[in-house]
Amino acid sequence: MSEIARLFGNRAGAYASFRPQYPQALFDWLAINSPGQDRALDIACGNGQASRPLLKHFRQVLACDASPEQLRAAPDLQGIDCFASDATAQPLADASLDLIVVAQALHWFATPAFFAETGRLLRPGGLFCAWCYSLLSIDEALDAVIGDFYRNTLGGYWPLGRASVDAGYKDIQPPFARVEVPAFAIEQEWDLEQLLGYLGTWSAVQKLEQASGRDPLPELLPRLRQAWGDGQRKRFVRWPLHFLAGFPTPPRP
Repeated sequence: MSEIARLFGNRAGAYASFRPQYPQALFDWLAINSPGQDRALDIACGNGQASRPLLKHFRQVLACDASPEQLRAAPDLQGIDCFASDATAQPLADASLDLIVVAQALHWFATPAFFAETGRLLRPGGLFCAWCYSLLSIDEALDAVIGDFYRNTLGGYWPLGRASVDAGYKDIQPPFARVEVPAFAIEQEWDLEQLLGYLGTWSAVQKLEQASGRDPLPELLPRLRQAWGDGQRKRFVRWPLHFLAGFPTPPRP
């Protein structure tokens, strides 16, 4: 198991509880732009946040993750065919998928071997779509506190690949032409406890704790409280989504 799989597996329960949900309009767009609605695969599915919405559109939804702990911690994967697998070696037949999605994970394995595997798996004209989100936005004061924590406190602890998220995947060059995806964003209303739970799922928080033996969140909490105000108050939280999408195999003539 890779280091990344271990990091997310270690806090699989928190990941399932606090990771934000993607907008349904995104999955409507994916279905419309796929060549069919027979089979879709969610690679590095985590707790199934991108898997479950696909059930509305596709006859069969498959989901894989390198971390069995993530799959076991998923709150509801009923109706989804789940399996543990490395992203670059899928136990599936050639040209058997209409759609492949990768949500907030492509930066860990965006290799030529991975893109070759997507080309093998997708039927002619099949759609590949990966997306990521970086820092959330709440208001000026909270954004400054969280930004300082992200860049300075955690700056040396982000695993390799995180820079691609900050670049909005513009630094990843797939072997196919990219297609434009409409502007989508995650939008939620959270209290302070929910924000802290989410920050605790950051891989750099876990790496800092492993390296130093201290959890950095209690040290951050007073600054967050001062900027937040009443911790029970719900605040609007937004994450713009960034996409890498295209058709790895040409459509049939």
